[in-house]
Amino acid sequence: MKIAIGADHAGFLLKEELRRELEAAGHEVVDFGTDSPQSTDYPDYAQRVARAVQQGACERGILICFTGVGMSIAANRLRGVRAALGYNSDVVELTRRHNDANVLALGAKYVNKTRAMEWVRIFLETPFDGGRHERRVRKMDAC
Repeated sequence: MKIAIGADHAGFLLKEELRRELEAAGHEVVDFGTDSPQSTDYPDYAQRVARAVQQGACERGILICFTGVGMSIAANRLRGVRAALGYNSDVVELTRRHNDANVLALGAKYVNKTRAMEWVRIFLETPFDGGRHERRVRKMDAC
């Protein structure tokens, strides 16, 4: 799968770890930065990843900042992007099954590499259930 990934300074180290794990698992990862722990602005990276997903250049996106909240808000500004804040396995699975989330936002303050990778695997492997949820997703995308 082709995956866009991005982080601000607070998520830089976790992004690097996840990128390496994803590449080792055979995914094509497009890294939209940041490239260091120097202070940056999270909307810049959220927009880059969200645009890659919106335009179909990447199938899914992963964003990491301090809490994950800012990234998810910024990414959701783009039509067709459904960024969800992941904070446990169940939520990550349900955002795929019910909401067809195409971007996962994570908070580096609250999750370690092992747990984050578990959630990323769930995010990448869980299918969208469709059915009654399809109608709801279409309504969101029409906004």
